[in-house]
Amino acid sequence: MLLWAGNVVVSKLAAASIAPTAITFYRLVLVLLVMTPFIIRPLWSNRAAICRQWRQLAVCGLMSMALFQSLSYRAADSTTATNMAIVTALAPLMTAILSVLLLGERLTVGMAAGGLLSFGGLLYLVGRGDVLALLHEGVHAGDGLMLLATLIFALYGVLLRRWRLSVPPWQMIYCQALAALLCMLPFFLLLPAGHAALDATTLPLIAYAGLASSIVLSFLWIQGVKWLGPNRCSIYVNLLPILTALLVIVWLHESMRGYHLIGGGISLLGVLLAQTVQRPLFARRANVSGVQQSTF
Repeated sequence: MLLWAGNVVVSKLAAASIAPTAITFYRLVLVLLVMTPFIIRPLWSNRAAICRQWRQLAVCGLMSMALFQSLSYRAADSTTATNMAIVTALAPLMTAILSVLLLGERLTVGMAAGGLLSFGGLLYLVGRGDVLALLHEGVHAGDGLMLLATLIFALYGVLLRRWRLSVPPWQMIYCQALAALLCMLPFFLLLPAGHAALDATTLPLIAYAGLASSIVLSFLWIQGVKWLGPNRCSIYVNLLPILTALLVIVWLHESMRGYHLIGGGISLLGVLLAQTVQRPLFARRANVSGVQQSTF
C-alpha cells in the first residue's frame, strides 16, 4: 500500500511536468524493456494459450494500464492526491457491486448498506463539505475522472474473475502492457512538441511509475493474494488514503481539511462494511420453498 500511495503522489507531481499520455506511454515502454529478457522465453512457450485469449488480454490491458493510468494522471491535474486516494479506495466496493450485476453473485447487507454509506461520504468529499454545492457547481473534473478511472479498474477485476484467463500472472502483466502500449501509441504521436519531454524532473517519475508501481507493486500484490487471499488483501486498500495523506502532507505540503476526514472516513467505513458483513440481503426462494416442504 505504501508503493500504491507513492504512485498517487507521483501522479500529482507528474501533472505539472508531463502530459498524462506521455507518462503512461513511457512507463509502459519501461515495463516492457525490463520484463522482456525474463519473460520472452516462457511467453513464447505459452504462445498457443496467449493466442487463444489475446482479445481478453487486450481488453484487460486497455482498461488497467491505459485507461486507468491515463485517467488517473489527468485527474491529478485538477484534484488533490488525498481525494484521489479516497476515491481509489472505493474500488473493492465497486468490484463487489459489479460482481452482483455481471457475475450473478448475491447482494449482501454489507454491500447495500456500505454502498449507500460510501456514496454519502463521497458526495460530502467531492462537495468539499457542502453537498448542496454539487447541485449548482457539479462534480469537479478531477474527482469525476478519478471516479471513472476507479470504476474501470473495478470492472477490470470483475472481468478477470469472469474470464479466468489461463495465463501465468507475469505473462499476463506483460501482455497487458504490450496491448496498452499499442493503444497509447497513436495518442502519444499526436502530442504537441514539448509535452513529452524527458528531463531531470520527469525521468524519476517515469522510473517510479514503471518499476516500483507497475512491476514491484504488481509482484507484491500477486504474492499477497496468493498468501492471504483476495478478500483479506482488499481490506488493506483502506490504508491507501491514510498513507497517501501522510505522504502528501510531508512531501507536497497539501493541507488536510475537515471534509477529507469526514467524507473519506464515511466512505471507507462503507467499504469496510461491504467487506465484512456477508449476510445475504435476500434469501433464496429455493431455500424458502424447501423449508415449507419440509414443514409439511
